[in-house]
Amino acid sequence: MNIIFASQNAGKIAEIRAKLPSYTIEGLNAEEFPDELLETGSTLDANALQKARQVFKKTGKNCFADDTGLEVEALDGAPGVYSARYAGEQKSSEDNMTMLLGELDGKANRKARFRTVVALIWEGEEYTFEGICEGRITTSRSGAEGFGYDPIFQPEGNETTFAQMTMEQKSIMSHRGRAVEKLVEFLKLHTK
Repeated sequence: MNIIFASQNAGKIAEIRAKLPSYTIEGLNAEEFPDELLETGSTLDANALQKARQVFKKTGKNCFADDTGLEVEALDGAPGVYSARYAGEQKSSEDNMTMLLGELDGKANRKARFRTVVALIWEGEEYTFEGICEGRITTSRSGAEGFGYDPIFQPEGNETTFAQMTMEQKSIMSHRGRAVEKLVEFLKLHTK
């Protein structure tokens, strides 16, 4: 079964394909969607739904989108919905990590969580699924895997960052993995 994932992020697409092996997951076609999908909502839910609606309107096909935020307790939940462009519209992961580490410098409380919302449009109906991964922000970067804030996020109960894990290890405990598990359960129930 084909389903469109409203993303051109190769890392995200690979994670999703690993979780949905019995589906053909299509990333966004760059020719059909030359511009980035709009994300003008003030919440993760609103952004995920906005992206899914844009793809559904253009293609009429079953599709889903996600939005993820890193929520740091000592920063009152920031960067949150602005995680991708925390250090500016250039959306540089390096700049975002540098800014976040600078803001937490000297702070004892480094608790954080990743939260993902997946918005699905299935047969014209809208559904959302949430996944959360609790953890902490490290004091420096470690690891070369993953993307985004992975080199500075250490999930609860682990001694390594997401960037030090394989994709398989990360997907078992990650926020996106947990949200996608809920999506998978929904699809199993609705595609028999």
